[in-house]
Amino acid sequence: MTFPAMPPAVLQFFRESQSGDAAAWAAAFAEDGVFHDPVGQPPFEGRPAIEEFIRSILPNFDPFLGLTPLTAHNVGRHTAVSWRGAAVAKDGSPVNWSGINIYELNDDGLIRELKAYFNPAVFQAQLAG
Repeated sequence: MTFPAMPPAVLQFFRESQSGDAAAWAAAFAEDGVFHDPVGQPPFEGRPAIEEFIRSILPNFDPFLGLTPLTAHNVGRHTAVSWRGAAVAKDGSPVNWSGINIYELNDDGLIRELKAYFNPAVFQAQLAG
């Protein structure tokens, strides 16, 4: 699949979500980056906290297939991306969800802030089912 055009750090975010490499995924963020996953929950602040969060999610799946960007809209240092996510739960059941991420980049082109908009109830219901 060809990804839509987007800044390198945003592209890295999606590619590394599919690789399962938590450190490389978190490296798309600035050292002081902030990740709202999802918006409405307390954010993860700083690259180490973001990496720790990612590392805590991945073992819950076999495998975590990652996030696939569908469309991207770039305006200056801001990018909005619609995406879909896919994984397989430990019990073998498929988990699919979708959302929209809003990225703000810093002067170095890394993710300063990411706001993820998706319904966590949809995600959780598939894990509980």
